[in-house]
This record gives sequence, C-alpha cells and structure tokens, in this order.
Amino acid sequence: MLYLQRVPAPPLDAFIASIWYCENDPKPLALERVLPTGAAQLIVNLKEDRTRLYDSELKCETTSGTVLSGIQSRYCIIDTSEQECVLGVAFKPGGLAPFFSVPAHETRDADIPLNLLWGRRAIDLREQLLDAPNPDAKLDAMERAMAEMWRPVDLHPAVTFALEAFTPRPHDARIAAVTAMSNLSPKRFIERFKSTVGVTPKHYCRILRFQHALSHAEAGHRVDWTRIAMDCGYFDQAHFIHDFRSFAGITPTGYHDGQTQFRNHVKFLQSNTISL
Repeated sequence: MLYLQRVPAPPLDAFIASIWYCENDPKPLALERVLPTGAAQLIVNLKEDRTRLYDSELKCETTSGTVLSGIQSRYCIIDTSEQECVLGVAFKPGGLAPFFSVPAHETRDADIPLNLLWGRRAIDLREQLLDAPNPDAKLDAMERAMAEMWRPVDLHPAVTFALEAFTPRPHDARIAAVTAMSNLSPKRFIERFKSTVGVTPKHYCRILRFQHALSHAEAGHRVDWTRIAMDCGYFDQAHFIHDFRSFAGITPTGYHDGQTQFRNHVKFLQSNTISL
C-alpha cells in the first residue's frame, strides 16, 4: 500500500486538515464500515469514474467517481474496489464554507457528485489528476484546484470558538457553557453551528467523544474499554456501548475484532459472504 498526505499551504490549511493519496493492490471484494469523523471529505476514485453506495440491506447504487462526502452522522459502507487508487481532501470541521456555497447540513450523510457543485471545474479536475504523472504531482494538482476554488469567508466567531473549546472536552456541560458565552440564543447558536459544521453541537460532541475513544483504543494492544469509557466522559459502560453502536453499528469488541490499518475503517463482510 502507498499512502501519502500533506497539509496544504495557507490559507487552505485553516480549512483543510490534509490532502491525501492512497494506492492499494487489487483485493478480493470485501465491504468495510467507514466511521464518522466529524468532518467532510472530497473523494476522487481514480481507478474508475464511479462511487458505489451501499444501504443497510447492502443494495448497491452508483454515482460519480468524484464526490463531496458530507459529515456522517453514523457509519457508511464502502467496498475494497473503491480503495485501489483514491485521492481525497479531508476538511477540518466547518471547513467547507470557502469552497462550497451549500450549507454544511445539506451535505450530511450524502455523497454529492462534485459536478453538481463545481460544474465543469469538477470534470477538469478529474482529468488533471489522471494526467498527473505521479502521486506527488496529483497532490499538487489537487492543492492548486482547491486554491482556485477558495473564497474568503468569515466563520461566525461563536462557531470558531465552539470548535476550539469542544476539542479537549466534548461533554454536555461544555456545550452549555459555550452556548452561554456565544452571545446568541441557544436556538440561533445551534442554527449557526449546524449550517457551518453539518450537525448540531450536541451531535458533533458525541462524534468527537467517540473519536477520542477510538484514539485511546489505539494507544495499546490490551484495550480496557471500561477505562476508556470513564476517561472519555461517558456516564457508564451502558452509555458508552449505546453511543458506540449508534455510530459504528457494532460493539467496542466488534470494532476491535474488525480493525484494519486505518482507525475509521472496520471489516464488514468478506468476499465469501457477499452476494451483490
């Protein structure tokens, strides 16, 4: 596997966490859960110009190979063929605004063909990425495209402050405190946050706390889920398992058993059990 990533130059780095390229050898068909991270991604399938979408019954539909994948409220399902040659842009939470006019909440749980948002520029981008002679050149091409599409925006200071405040302590008490300091009514604060980030402050903090738990689980080979639940601020083990299931569709033990080399990819079904 080849995996490269870079942080783009300013001003893009304020809104984009990384631009990445991944190349894998062909594998037997398998499905994987992709877990919510709290932010959106722009995904370009360079192997084939299509993206396969699986519903809960594993029925497959296809769309464009270049999509804006909005913030996820729970896991989605992809297959291994989607990962043979892929390039992506991982946005920071609230990072869509300089590049897309659509409010972030309208992209939630959706894979939107980029041509619907960028028109002809999306087609040109794909051609430029395919023509680039090597992975570094492809990353260069994507960074140039994002710089061309960038427009200056002023995020509401209450949302900017909230995103910074929630990161170390994504708990209910923190949400109430940040809301009180926002100089906005609770309803207006939620509306502002949702249109910028894609979900409500409460849902965002739940995703962030879930990601904290996954990060703690990576720290060692022997995973003490009870301890992780306490460290991440869950009320009790039942609360932790309920939240984990709502985002991952499986228990913490199921996550551990199905882990891949990427924290947010979990084995779902392998080739001998798939009938598509």
